[in-house]
Amino acid sequence: MARAFIFPGQGSQAVGMGRALAESFPQAKAVFDEVDEALGQSLSTLMFEGPTEELTLTANAQPALMAASLAVVRVLQATRGLDLVRDVAAVAGHSLGEYTALAAAGTFTISDTARLLRIRGEAMQGAVAPGAGAMAALIGADAELALSIASEAAEGDVCDVANDNGAGQVVLSGGKAAVERAVAIAQARGIKRAVMLNVSAPFHCSMMSPAAEAMQDALTRVAMKAPLVPVYSNVLASPVVEPAAIRQALVAQVTGTVRWRECVEAMAAAGIDQFYEIGSGKVLTGLVKRIASGSTAAPVGTPDDVAAFPTLS
Repeated sequence: MARAFIFPGQGSQAVGMGRALAESFPQAKAVFDEVDEALGQSLSTLMFEGPTEELTLTANAQPALMAASLAVVRVLQATRGLDLVRDVAAVAGHSLGEYTALAAAGTFTISDTARLLRIRGEAMQGAVAPGAGAMAALIGADAELALSIASEAAEGDVCDVANDNGAGQVVLSGGKAAVERAVAIAQARGIKRAVMLNVSAPFHCSMMSPAAEAMQDALTRVAMKAPLVPVYSNVLASPVVEPAAIRQALVAQVTGTVRWRECVEAMAAAGIDQFYEIGSGKVLTGLVKRIASGSTAAPVGTPDDVAAFPTLS
């Protein structure tokens, strides 16, 4: 039996996340305090109390989701005897969750991760003028079909595959008109469902190049260590261990495809058969169950989830 920790991406945030952990465990509160101090903002108050509109802003949601996840890791270490090197074969995260995975594995400090994600969120939000870009979900399409639809829809504009989430769920990103054309083409081809997404910017496409440049600069200024356990890269769908390679993959991730299906398949092929989604929500849990059918998957984000997690020492 081999275990992986996986960390959620944007969209999994919810007002109240982490509050019960902070009230129950001093280790969780310490994480939230550290993030608040790093950002010079009471992000934890926003997480616990809202409002939703402010928490959902990219620059807030990204460090908030990281904080909620790292709080769970610290609580598991303190109360369930978790030793990451001994007990976890690999870690991975969806989009911003890759930063969380790297922080969990010791590559970045929590404070540096919070600051990086604040920069990342602001840079991604500011990379494209409001209304110029869009994203759409194709349900019932595989990555190959989605790429074909995106190529047909582009017509000289940007239309890229942003996320290959697996289980027949692929997300496109790019110029608004091109993505709208892609939805119409998908519907004409009989795709089960093709819908525009309510997002603030076209993430993970070439229109995010200014944000990639910002992250290249930010990542050169941050201390990095080799991770304690393998970290599966979104853009490579394979483990990265050298800091230089990690930095390169994180920059590429801003404009590149999140290859989540392939990440999960690669972990399963490496013998991992237990996946724990650490933090807020259970989106990845559902995807893993459909991608790696022989594996188990469960969310760990609340005190009850912590109590149900196996004692490891």
